[in-house]
Amino acid sequence: MVATICRKAHFNAAHRLHVDAWDDAKNQEVFGKCNNPNFHGHNYELIVKITGQIQPETGYVMDTKLVKDLVEKEVVERFDHKNLNLDTREFEELNPTAENIAAVIYRILRPSIPEDRKLGIVLYETDRNYVEFNG
Repeated sequence: MVATICRKAHFNAAHRLHVDAWDDAKNQEVFGKCNNPNFHGHNYELIVKITGQIQPETGYVMDTKLVKDLVEKEVVERFDHKNLNLDTREFEELNPTAENIAAVIYRILRPSIPEDRKLGIVLYETDRNYVEFNG
């Protein structure tokens, strides 16, 4: 039997969408308000999805307490109340779009999830805008 467990977490972070190789006009045209030189922020909602066989001994796909602790330590502590452009090494040279943030979170968590389980990341930037990343 296969099931998917989900763990929800929240973090607040600021960012600016900007491509250094472009001039101000092009950045403004492409990113609009998200290119504000003084940054802007979001209350991100993260859903970590792990899919796999239900383990006969425990009845778990994976212990949700382990998932909770992993997400808190590796994602929330790293990104919460940070300026992603200025305060994190992950986005020193990577534009912190929702797509890139989800991909980075996947890369951070993947080594800690057993190989026989699938990992999916759902990241809400707003109530209406979200990204799904499955590697």
